[in-house]
Amino acid sequence: MTPRIILRLHDSTDFSAIDPDLGRPDGLVAAGGELSPEWLLAAYRRGIFPWFGKGDPILWWNPDPRLVIFPSEIRIHRSLRRILRQQRFEVRIDTAFPAVIAACAAPRKPGNATWIVPAMRTAYIEMHELGYAHSVECWREGQLAGGLYGLALGRVFFGESMFSRETDASKVALVHLANLLEATGFAMIDCQMTTSHLLSMGAREIARSQFCALLEQWASAEGEPPRRWSSGQEQPTGQGTHAS
Repeated sequence: MTPRIILRLHDSTDFSAIDPDLGRPDGLVAAGGELSPEWLLAAYRRGIFPWFGKGDPILWWNPDPRLVIFPSEIRIHRSLRRILRQQRFEVRIDTAFPAVIAACAAPRKPGNATWIVPAMRTAYIEMHELGYAHSVECWREGQLAGGLYGLALGRVFFGESMFSRETDASKVALVHLANLLEATGFAMIDCQMTTSHLLSMGAREIARSQFCALLEQWASAEGEPPRRWSSGQEQPTGQGTHAS
């Protein structure tokens, strides 16, 4: 039987030594380390992301299969297309990142724990300030109604979390993200774990080996420097995407 090795990390270069096929079947591959920009960039470029709860060490994951969305394949159901036409929400980009991550960290139900612990919030806010992490926000009548956040490296957007305070607000944010990414030359959205919600919007599973090969092609250290995104980069319309 193949041994399951959870690597104890001491340096960010240790990510290059991880063989995900030797990790746990659920995708856990390493523990320890830091949430500094250097560590996060090294991890994400190898398909590895942090996910842990309060009181746990930092745990690093690379699940197989991997759920992804290719931006041109985003699926817009009829009811959502109607909401987009009505422009029910004002969509902004990178105007309230701390508020978005705080909303994503809020328990979905009373008493539920969150994996977006304070250390994670601090780390991703720093990544936002450096120009790597971004938020897509849905506003209605001056109130934040929903949104999502994640990291952009090369031509890949690594989605982290989304939330809705109003029906379909996070879906609208995802459609705008996909349209923005397609318009600006991005190739893939990493959704990390499989959910029925994301599958219904056009996500699909690919093998971890294929995902990592695509990262080598699309998420290298070369390319444009990180920067803050602007709401004026494009005006998503929902056109050119799959309807159902």
